[in-house]
Amino acid sequence: MSVTMNELTPWYKQFWPWFLMALPASAVVAGIVTVVIAMTNPDGLVKDDYYKAGLGINRTLEREQQAAALGLHAGLEWQPAAQQITLQLNAEKPIKSERLLLELLHPTRSGLDIRVPLQHQGNNRYSGVLAANPAAGNWYLIITPEDESWRLNGRARLPEQTIWELTP
Repeated sequence: MSVTMNELTPWYKQFWPWFLMALPASAVVAGIVTVVIAMTNPDGLVKDDYYKAGLGINRTLEREQQAAALGLHAGLEWQPAAQQITLQLNAEKPIKSERLLLELLHPTRSGLDIRVPLQHQGNNRYSGVLAANPAAGNWYLIITPEDESWRLNGRARLPEQTIWELTP
């Protein structure tokens, strides 16, 4: 009777048992990684109170209509090196607001949203400093006065675009 080397080698030194155990083990590891990613990055698109969000849409539309009635549009320039934002507000009727709020909203991750207060510099010119460097990608831009009586909207692709136009 002839005995081969494979018959004398214990199972744990063989290739095939380890290969067959690695397949389900990799599925378990991938499942754990998926759960960790899902728990640390919650979905920013889900609203807890969708009814209130729906009612807020009507208020948003009213503010945009008010901006259109005032004949508002704005041009913004961002200087990435200095993180300086300059806004030139153009209006058919005079605007008396010492401070405006620029919001840079990330489309999917609300944790990345940035708010920049803009101070009046004279001649409908406003400026502010961007505290954080925005992540690359598409962003929604919203400008409102302190009393939130009107609203201008726009979109930007950062950091490629440094000049933006906002309209109601």
